[in-house]
Amino acid sequence: MPKLYLLLGGNLGDRTLYLQQARETIAKQVGTIVQASAIYETAAWGKTDQPSFLNQVLQVSTDLSPERVLQTINTIEHDLGRERLEHWGARVIDIDILFYDNLVQQTQRLTIPHPQLHLRRFTLLPLQEISPDLIHPGLKQTIAELLENCPDKLEAKKFVENSN
Repeated sequence: MPKLYLLLGGNLGDRTLYLQQARETIAKQVGTIVQASAIYETAAWGKTDQPSFLNQVLQVSTDLSPERVLQTINTIEHDLGRERLEHWGARVIDIDILFYDNLVQQTQRLTIPHPQLHLRRFTLLPLQEISPDLIHPGLKQTIAELLENCPDKLEAKKFVENSN
């Protein structure tokens, strides 16, 4: 079965709960979660006047087509309360397709690999944690190499939830 890599993120509400709900729904509707990175906290990227994000990368084994994965994750986002009000705006959950095996594809609705993953430390750090030797099929570099050359200098640190 194809290896799918997804990036989960969110910066509104109970961020860890939304990530957990997204993981549970992905496991039911998309495929088996083979690996999950730690959760990382990062200042907002792109549109910076908003709360910090929590992000996590999942490796999922799926028998769904890339288009069906996109349709399913968009439904999961909607069902968890995502509202698309502005580009790069604050949100309870965001689920992006990073890789789908070695597929390189660009359609009106879907670009694989994710076109900006090599520019985002908050994506590369958790991806390196679970698959440092994964090779980007378009750029022909490992995740570790992409991270080393990443122009994004925003700190992404492992998230430790406060236990009150």
